[in-house]
Amino acid sequence: MTPPEPHAVPQATILVVDDTPANLTLLAQVLKPDYRVQLAVSGAKALEICARQPPDLIVLDVMMPELDGYEVCRRLKADPATRRVPIIFLTALPRPEDESAGFEAGGADFIHKPFNPTTVLARVRTHLQLKLAEDRLLHHNALLSGELEARQREVERLRDTTLFVMVSLAEFRDADTGNHIQRTQEYVRTLARWIAAQPDGPAELTEAAIDELAKAAPLHDIGKVAIPDGILLKPGKLSADEWQVMKTHAEHGADLLQRAIDRLGDDAGPMLTFGKQIARHHHEKWDGSGYPDGLAGPAIPLSARLMAVADVYDALISVRPYKQAMSHDEALAFIRAGSGSHFDPRVVEALDACLDEIQSIASRWAD
Repeated sequence: MTPPEPHAVPQATILVVDDTPANLTLLAQVLKPDYRVQLAVSGAKALEICARQPPDLIVLDVMMPELDGYEVCRRLKADPATRRVPIIFLTALPRPEDESAGFEAGGADFIHKPFNPTTVLARVRTHLQLKLAEDRLLHHNALLSGELEARQREVERLRDTTLFVMVSLAEFRDADTGNHIQRTQEYVRTLARWIAAQPDGPAELTEAAIDELAKAAPLHDIGKVAIPDGILLKPGKLSADEWQVMKTHAEHGADLLQRAIDRLGDDAGPMLTFGKQIARHHHEKWDGSGYPDGLAGPAIPLSARLMAVADVYDALISVRPYKQAMSHDEALAFIRAGSGSHFDPRVVEALDACLDEIQSIASRWAD
Protein backbone atom coordinates (compact mmCIF):
# COMPACT_ATOMS: atom_id res chain seq x y z
CA MET A 1 0.00 0.00 0.00
CA THR A 2 1.30 3.48 -0.83
CA PRO A 3 2.00 5.48 2.36
CA PRO A 4 0.10 8.75 2.75
CA GLU A 5 1.79 12.01 1.92
CA PRO A 6 3.38 13.57 5.05
CA HIS A 7 1.44 16.60 6.29
CA ALA A 8 2.78 20.14 6.31
CA VAL A 9 4.50 21.70 9.33
CA PRO A 10 1.69 24.18 10.32
CA GLN A 11 -0.68 21.23 10.93
CA ALA A 12 1.73 19.57 13.34
CA THR A 13 0.74 18.36 16.79
CA ILE A 14 3.09 19.20 19.65
CA LEU A 15 2.98 17.31 22.94
CA VAL A 16 4.31 19.34 25.88
CA VAL A 17 5.25 17.36 28.98
CA ASP A 18 6.06 19.12 32.27
CA ASP A 19 5.02 18.54 35.88
CA THR A 20 4.81 22.29 36.50
CA PRO A 21 1.40 23.71 35.42
CA ALA A 22 2.84 27.20 34.92
CA ASN A 23 5.34 25.90 32.37
CA LEU A 24 2.60 23.99 30.55
CA THR A 25 0.44 27.13 30.37
CA LEU A 26 3.25 29.29 29.10
CA LEU A 27 4.39 26.79 26.45
CA ALA A 28 0.81 26.30 25.31
CA GLN A 29 0.43 30.07 24.83
CA VAL A 30 3.66 30.18 22.81
CA LEU A 31 2.82 27.22 20.55
CA LYS A 32 -0.97 27.35 20.06
CA PRO A 33 -1.01 30.11 17.42
CA ASP A 34 0.88 27.82 15.03
CA TYR A 35 0.32 24.23 16.19
CA ARG A 36 -2.14 21.82 17.78
CA VAL A 37 -0.94 21.45 21.36
CA GLN A 38 -1.42 18.54 23.75
CA LEU A 39 -0.41 18.74 27.41
CA ALA A 40 0.77 16.10 29.87
CA VAL A 41 1.68 16.62 33.52
CA SER A 42 3.74 13.42 33.87
CA GLY A 43 5.87 10.98 31.94
CA ALA A 44 3.26 8.25 32.38
CA LYS A 45 0.53 10.49 30.91
CA ALA A 46 2.81 11.36 27.98
CA LEU A 47 3.37 7.68 27.19
CA GLU A 48 -0.40 7.10 27.36
CA ILE A 49 -1.08 9.92 24.89
CA CYS A 50 1.64 8.70 22.51
CA ALA A 51 0.28 5.16 22.61
CA ARG A 52 -3.07 6.43 21.33
CA GLN A 53 -1.71 8.72 18.61
CA PRO A 54 1.96 9.76 18.32
CA PRO A 55 2.41 13.54 18.02
CA ASP A 56 4.69 15.17 15.47
CA LEU A 57 7.09 16.52 18.10
CA ILE A 58 7.49 16.40 21.89
CA VAL A 59 8.79 19.10 24.22
CA LEU A 60 9.78 17.08 27.28
CA ASP A 61 10.82 18.24 30.74
CA VAL A 62 13.82 16.37 32.13
CA MET A 63 13.24 16.62 35.91
CA MET A 64 9.92 14.94 36.71
CA PRO A 65 8.90 12.59 39.53
CA GLU A 66 8.60 8.83 38.93
CA LEU A 67 9.51 8.82 35.21
CA ASP A 68 12.06 11.47 34.32
CA GLY A 69 12.39 12.83 30.79
CA TYR A 70 15.34 10.61 29.88
CA GLU A 71 13.41 7.44 30.74
CA VAL A 72 10.32 8.63 28.85
CA CYS A 73 12.53 9.34 25.84
CA ARG A 74 14.17 5.91 26.00
CA ARG A 75 10.77 4.20 26.07
CA LEU A 76 9.47 6.25 23.16
CA LYS A 77 12.59 5.51 21.09
CA ALA A 78 12.23 1.79 21.85
CA ASP A 79 8.71 1.76 20.36
CA PRO A 80 8.59 1.58 16.52
CA ALA A 81 5.41 3.71 16.55
CA THR A 82 7.15 6.67 18.24
CA ARG A 83 10.81 6.05 17.38
CA ARG A 84 10.95 8.80 14.76
CA VAL A 85 9.16 11.51 16.79
CA PRO A 86 11.71 14.28 17.53
CA ILE A 87 12.07 15.07 21.25
CA ILE A 88 13.29 18.44 22.52
CA PHE A 89 14.28 18.36 26.18
CA LEU A 90 13.29 21.22 28.45
CA THR A 91 15.74 21.52 31.33
CA ALA A 92 17.18 23.77 34.01
CA LEU A 93 20.22 21.50 34.34
CA PRO A 94 23.35 23.43 33.30
CA ARG A 95 25.95 20.66 33.06
CA PRO A 96 27.22 19.41 29.67
CA GLU A 97 26.94 15.79 30.87
CA ASP A 98 23.18 16.30 31.33
CA GLU A 99 22.88 17.19 27.66
CA SER A 100 25.03 14.21 26.73
CA ALA A 101 22.67 11.94 28.69
CA GLY A 102 19.73 13.40 26.78
CA PHE A 103 21.30 12.85 23.40
CA GLU A 104 22.23 9.30 24.38
CA ALA A 105 18.59 8.67 25.33
CA GLY A 106 17.55 9.76 21.84
CA GLY A 107 16.75 13.43 22.22
CA ALA A 108 17.10 15.80 19.27
CA ASP A 109 17.76 19.11 21.04
CA PHE A 110 17.63 21.06 24.33
CA ILE A 111 15.83 24.22 25.47
CA HIS A 112 17.10 25.65 28.73
CA LYS A 113 14.92 27.19 31.43
CA PRO A 114 14.02 29.93 31.74
CA PHE A 115 13.16 29.73 28.07
CA ASN A 116 12.75 32.44 25.48
CA PRO A 117 9.52 32.00 23.43
CA THR A 118 11.33 32.93 20.23
CA THR A 119 13.92 30.20 20.90
CA VAL A 120 11.17 27.65 21.57
CA LEU A 121 9.40 28.45 18.30
CA ALA A 122 12.63 28.41 16.32
CA ARG A 123 13.76 25.04 17.74
CA VAL A 124 10.33 23.49 17.24
CA ARG A 125 10.05 24.81 13.67
CA THR A 126 13.54 23.56 12.76
CA HIS A 127 12.95 20.02 13.99
CA LEU A 128 9.50 19.81 12.42
CA GLN A 129 10.96 20.87 9.09
CA LEU A 130 13.69 18.25 9.43
CA LYS A 131 11.10 15.60 10.23
CA LEU A 132 8.90 16.70 7.33
CA ALA A 133 11.86 16.42 4.96
CA GLU A 134 12.68 12.99 6.36
CA ASP A 135 9.02 11.89 6.04
CA ARG A 136 8.91 13.03 2.42
CA LEU A 137 12.14 11.20 1.68
CA LEU A 138 10.79 8.02 3.29
CA HIS A 139 7.54 8.41 1.37
CA HIS A 140 9.45 8.81 -1.89
CA ASN A 141 11.63 5.81 -1.08
CA ALA A 142 8.54 3.75 -0.27
CA LEU A 143 7.05 4.60 -3.65
CA LEU A 144 10.29 3.67 -5.41
CA SER A 145 10.51 0.47 -3.40
CA GLY A 146 6.94 -0.45 -4.35
CA GLU A 147 7.67 0.16 -8.02
CA LEU A 148 10.87 -1.87 -7.78
CA GLU A 149 9.07 -4.76 -6.08
CA ALA A 150 6.36 -4.71 -8.74
CA ARG A 151 8.98 -4.82 -11.48
CA GLN A 152 10.82 -7.60 -9.69
CA ARG A 153 7.61 -9.65 -9.46
CA GLU A 154 6.95 -9.07 -13.16
CA VAL A 155 10.48 -10.13 -14.09
CA GLU A 156 10.17 -13.27 -11.95
CA ARG A 157 6.76 -14.06 -13.43
CA LEU A 158 8.12 -13.62 -16.95
CA ARG A 159 11.17 -15.71 -16.11
CA ASP A 160 9.11 -18.53 -14.58
CA THR A 161 6.70 -18.49 -17.53
CA THR A 162 9.60 -18.62 -19.97
CA LEU A 163 11.11 -21.48 -18.00
CA PHE A 164 7.80 -23.35 -18.10
CA VAL A 165 7.53 -22.92 -21.86
CA MET A 166 11.13 -24.01 -22.43
CA VAL A 167 10.82 -27.08 -20.23
CA SER A 168 7.46 -27.94 -21.76
CA LEU A 169 9.08 -28.00 -25.21
CA ALA A 170 11.58 -30.59 -24.03
CA GLU A 171 8.88 -32.62 -22.27
CA PHE A 172 6.62 -32.51 -25.30
CA ARG A 173 9.32 -34.08 -27.46
CA ASP A 174 10.38 -36.63 -24.84
CA ALA A 175 7.13 -37.64 -23.18
CA ASP A 176 8.48 -40.96 -21.86
CA THR A 177 10.23 -39.18 -18.99
CA GLY A 178 6.93 -38.54 -17.17
CA ASN A 179 7.45 -36.68 -13.90
CA HIS A 180 11.22 -36.92 -14.16
CA ILE A 181 11.53 -33.13 -14.22
CA GLN A 182 9.59 -32.59 -10.99
CA ARG A 183 11.41 -35.39 -9.18
CA THR A 184 14.91 -34.31 -10.17
CA GLN A 185 14.12 -30.72 -9.22
CA GLU A 186 13.24 -31.77 -5.68
CA TYR A 187 16.15 -34.22 -5.49
CA VAL A 188 18.55 -31.38 -6.33
CA ARG A 189 16.97 -29.12 -3.71
CA THR A 190 17.24 -31.83 -1.05
CA LEU A 191 20.84 -32.76 -1.83
CA ALA A 192 21.93 -29.12 -1.96
CA ARG A 193 20.33 -28.35 1.40
CA TRP A 194 22.10 -31.26 3.04
CA ILE A 195 25.49 -30.18 1.68
CA ALA A 196 24.86 -26.55 2.69
CA ALA A 197 24.02 -27.64 6.26
CA GLN A 198 27.36 -29.38 6.80
CA PRO A 199 30.10 -27.54 8.76
CA ASP A 200 32.22 -27.22 5.63
CA GLY A 201 29.29 -26.51 3.31
CA PRO A 202 30.01 -23.98 0.52
CA ALA A 203 29.26 -20.41 1.64
CA GLU A 204 27.68 -19.62 -1.72
CA LEU A 205 25.07 -22.36 -1.21
CA THR A 206 22.57 -20.06 0.52
CA GLU A 207 18.87 -20.86 0.69
CA ALA A 208 18.22 -18.29 -2.04
CA ALA A 209 20.89 -19.88 -4.26
CA ILE A 210 19.45 -23.35 -3.61
CA ASP A 211 16.01 -22.13 -4.65
CA GLU A 212 17.42 -20.73 -7.90
CA LEU A 213 19.39 -23.93 -8.46
CA ALA A 214 16.27 -26.07 -7.97
CA LYS A 215 14.34 -23.87 -10.41
CA ALA A 216 17.15 -24.37 -12.92
CA ALA A 217 17.23 -28.18 -12.59
CA PRO A 218 14.37 -28.77 -15.07
CA LEU A 219 16.52 -27.19 -17.78
CA HIS A 220 19.06 -30.02 -17.74
CA ASP A 221 17.74 -31.66 -20.92
CA ILE A 222 16.46 -28.53 -22.68
CA GLY A 223 18.98 -29.19 -25.48
CA LYS A 224 16.98 -32.24 -26.55
CA VAL A 225 14.75 -29.90 -28.55
CA ALA A 226 17.59 -29.90 -31.10
CA ILE A 227 17.80 -33.71 -31.37
CA PRO A 228 15.98 -35.29 -34.37
CA ASP A 229 12.84 -37.29 -33.52
CA GLY A 230 14.28 -40.41 -35.11
CA ILE A 231 17.00 -40.45 -32.45
CA LEU A 232 15.23 -38.87 -29.48
CA LEU A 233 12.15 -41.11 -29.75
CA LYS A 234 13.90 -44.31 -30.87
CA PRO A 235 12.57 -47.18 -28.70
CA GLY A 236 15.71 -49.31 -28.90
CA LYS A 237 19.41 -48.84 -28.30
CA LEU A 238 21.10 -46.04 -30.25
CA SER A 239 23.83 -46.75 -32.77
CA ALA A 240 27.29 -45.26 -32.22
CA ASP A 241 26.56 -42.45 -34.66
CA GLU A 242 23.16 -41.78 -33.14
CA TRP A 243 24.72 -41.68 -29.68
CA GLN A 244 27.17 -39.01 -30.83
CA VAL A 245 24.24 -36.92 -32.03
CA MET A 246 22.33 -37.50 -28.78
CA LYS A 247 25.32 -36.30 -26.75
CA THR A 248 25.19 -32.92 -28.45
CA HIS A 249 22.05 -32.04 -26.46
CA ALA A 250 24.32 -30.84 -23.64
CA GLU A 251 25.99 -28.22 -25.82
CA HIS A 252 22.74 -27.29 -27.55
CA GLY A 253 21.10 -26.70 -24.17
CA ALA A 254 23.94 -24.52 -22.91
CA ASP A 255 23.94 -22.49 -26.14
CA LEU A 256 20.19 -21.98 -25.94
CA LEU A 257 20.40 -20.74 -22.35
CA GLN A 258 23.37 -18.50 -23.12
CA ARG A 259 21.24 -16.80 -25.75
CA ALA A 260 18.55 -16.23 -23.13
CA ILE A 261 21.15 -14.82 -20.71
CA ASP A 262 22.48 -12.48 -23.39
CA ARG A 263 18.98 -11.32 -24.25
CA LEU A 264 17.89 -10.66 -20.65
CA GLY A 265 21.17 -9.08 -19.53
CA ASP A 266 21.01 -7.93 -15.91
CA ASP A 267 17.51 -9.41 -15.54
CA ALA A 268 18.73 -12.95 -16.31
CA GLY A 269 19.52 -13.75 -12.68
CA PRO A 270 21.35 -16.76 -11.24
CA MET A 271 18.72 -19.28 -12.29
CA LEU A 272 19.67 -19.19 -15.97
CA THR A 273 23.37 -19.30 -15.07
CA PHE A 274 22.77 -22.43 -13.00
CA GLY A 275 20.63 -23.78 -15.85
CA LYS A 276 23.44 -23.30 -18.35
CA GLN A 277 25.92 -25.05 -16.04
CA ILE A 278 23.56 -27.96 -15.51
CA ALA A 279 22.58 -28.30 -19.17
CA ARG A 280 26.19 -28.43 -20.36
CA HIS A 281 27.88 -30.35 -17.59
CA HIS A 282 25.44 -32.80 -15.97
CA HIS A 283 26.98 -35.62 -18.06
CA GLU A 284 30.53 -34.85 -16.92
CA LYS A 285 32.10 -37.46 -14.64
CA TRP A 286 34.20 -37.00 -11.52
CA ASP A 287 37.13 -38.85 -13.14
CA GLY A 288 37.02 -36.71 -16.30
CA SER A 289 35.58 -39.36 -18.64
CA GLY A 290 32.25 -37.59 -19.22
CA TYR A 291 31.09 -35.17 -21.90
CA PRO A 292 31.07 -32.66 -23.53
CA ASP A 293 34.20 -31.05 -22.02
CA GLY A 294 35.83 -33.88 -20.08
CA LEU A 295 35.90 -31.86 -16.86
CA ALA A 296 36.99 -33.66 -13.70
CA GLY A 297 36.49 -33.27 -9.93
CA PRO A 298 35.72 -29.79 -8.57
CA ALA A 299 36.20 -28.30 -12.05
CA ILE A 300 32.68 -29.57 -12.73
CA PRO A 301 30.21 -26.95 -11.40
CA LEU A 302 28.52 -28.08 -8.17
CA SER A 303 25.13 -27.51 -9.77
CA ALA A 304 25.98 -30.08 -12.47
CA ARG A 305 27.42 -32.56 -9.95
CA LEU A 306 24.17 -32.42 -7.99
CA MET A 307 22.17 -32.85 -11.17
CA ALA A 308 24.29 -35.83 -12.28
CA VAL A 309 23.36 -37.83 -9.19
CA ALA A 310 19.71 -36.73 -9.26
CA ASP A 311 19.37 -37.47 -12.99
CA VAL A 312 21.01 -40.90 -12.97
CA TYR A 313 19.26 -42.01 -9.78
CA ASP A 314 15.87 -41.10 -11.20
CA ALA A 315 16.61 -42.69 -14.57
CA LEU A 316 17.57 -45.93 -12.82
CA ILE A 317 14.34 -46.19 -10.82
CA SER A 318 12.16 -45.28 -13.82
CA VAL A 319 10.79 -47.42 -16.64
CA ARG A 320 12.06 -46.49 -20.11
CA PRO A 321 11.18 -48.02 -23.49
CA TYR A 322 14.62 -49.60 -23.55
CA LYS A 323 14.82 -50.82 -19.90
CA GLN A 324 12.98 -51.87 -16.75
CA ALA A 325 13.11 -49.88 -13.52
CA MET A 326 15.59 -50.72 -10.76
CA SER A 327 14.57 -50.83 -7.11
CA HIS A 328 15.67 -47.98 -4.87
CA ASP A 329 18.28 -50.23 -3.25
CA GLU A 330 19.68 -51.31 -6.62
CA ALA A 331 19.84 -47.70 -7.82
CA LEU A 332 21.57 -46.61 -4.62
CA ALA A 333 24.11 -49.44 -4.96
CA PHE A 334 24.85 -48.31 -8.53
CA ILE A 335 25.36 -44.70 -7.44
CA ARG A 336 27.61 -45.77 -4.55
CA ALA A 337 29.71 -47.87 -6.90
CA GLY A 338 30.25 -44.78 -9.08
CA SER A 339 31.33 -42.56 -6.17
CA GLY A 340 34.71 -41.07 -6.98
CA SER A 341 34.62 -42.17 -10.62
CA HIS A 342 31.28 -41.11 -12.10
CA PHE A 343 29.93 -39.04 -9.22
CA ASP A 344 31.16 -36.48 -6.70
CA PRO A 345 31.62 -38.46 -3.44
CA ARG A 346 30.10 -35.63 -1.38
CA VAL A 347 26.91 -35.65 -3.43
CA VAL A 348 26.70 -39.44 -3.09
CA GLU A 349 27.09 -38.97 0.67
CA ALA A 350 24.20 -36.50 0.56
CA LEU A 351 22.06 -39.03 -1.32
CA ASP A 352 22.79 -41.65 1.33
CA ALA A 353 21.96 -39.22 4.13
CA CYS A 354 18.69 -38.07 2.54
CA LEU A 355 17.45 -41.37 1.16
CA ASP A 356 14.14 -41.33 3.08
CA GLU A 357 13.30 -37.90 1.70
CA ILE A 358 14.48 -38.88 -1.79
CA GLN A 359 12.23 -41.96 -1.77
CA SER A 360 9.34 -39.83 -0.55
CA ILE A 361 9.83 -37.46 -3.50
CA ALA A 362 9.95 -40.42 -5.88
CA SER A 363 6.63 -41.71 -4.48
CA ARG A 364 4.96 -38.31 -4.50
CA TRP A 365 5.84 -37.68 -8.15
CA ALA A 366 5.56 -41.27 -9.38
CA ASP A 367 4.72 -41.69 -13.08
